[in-house]
Amino acid sequence: MRGIAYDRFGGVDVLQLRDDLPEPPVGPDTVLVRTRAAGVNPVDIGIREGNLASFFPHRFPIVPGWDLAGVVEAVGPAVVDFAPGDEVFGYLRRDDVQWGTAAELVPAPQRCVAHKPESLSFTEAGALPLAGLTAYQALTETLAVGEGDRVLVHRAAGGVGFFAVQIAVALGAHVIGTASPRNHGFLTDAGAAEVLDYSAGPISQQLSDEVDAVLDLNGGDALADAPNQVRDVSRIASVVDPSVNGMGGRYVFVRPERHDLEELARMADAGQLRVAIAKAFPLERTGEAQELVAGGHVRGKVVVTVP
Repeated sequence: MRGIAYDRFGGVDVLQLRDDLPEPPVGPDTVLVRTRAAGVNPVDIGIREGNLASFFPHRFPIVPGWDLAGVVEAVGPAVVDFAPGDEVFGYLRRDDVQWGTAAELVPAPQRCVAHKPESLSFTEAGALPLAGLTAYQALTETLAVGEGDRVLVHRAAGGVGFFAVQIAVALGAHVIGTASPRNHGFLTDAGAAEVLDYSAGPISQQLSDEVDAVLDLNGGDALADAPNQVRDVSRIASVVDPSVNGMGGRYVFVRPERHDLEELARMADAGQLRVAIAKAFPLERTGEAQELVAGGHVRGKVVVTVP
């Protein structure tokens, strides 16, 4: 099997395009997917550098990637909701790290995938799962955002932020995003009612009034200022810094959830959720894709495509 893999932790130089990877196992409740696109996320860089080695068992060679869109090649005997030929997308986080998505064939636990939104290309669908689920679960579960809430989304032009703005709007919220001036129009087009410049001083001093909920995607000074931005500190959520728990808020770590993937697909097909692709790279340039993500300041999502 052809794919990207590495045998040790390190920089992008450890990534190798290989043609000799073993075909992955297909368990009883597993869907084998022929990959068309794999999203690239900051967590891919963290795993490659060994930063998550104390949280998950790692088994080399490791194929990177947790985001996927593709076509079902085969299914295990206990799978009833998917069949060969189905177009699917998913967030493939397992209990260990080995079989990632930057390869021709990927074994996906059926709980991690859903049918692909009809309105999205494979490239767009491959960019949606991890970031989309993060935004959806933070807004609907942790922050319980509803009609009329004023919601502040930090770093709103990034992968998670852009989805969060759209999802919050679909939930009926008045959305305020933070971004550099070059991205203000980008966020207004996505439905943000207000956009603030994060480089123009503390956001709490730029707000006309306290907000009902804060979604932190930045950490640092933005998170430290969050208690001054919100009416109730229990409605602060961060996906980047667990120390938010110490200020009375909640840390969010996204989980695979088919129901939530189906809801993202419904929103996409209803025209409520679009995917912004910053750049798509061919599989053999996965290292370049990871370097672009690691550099930060990407507007939208980076994707690797598999022919």
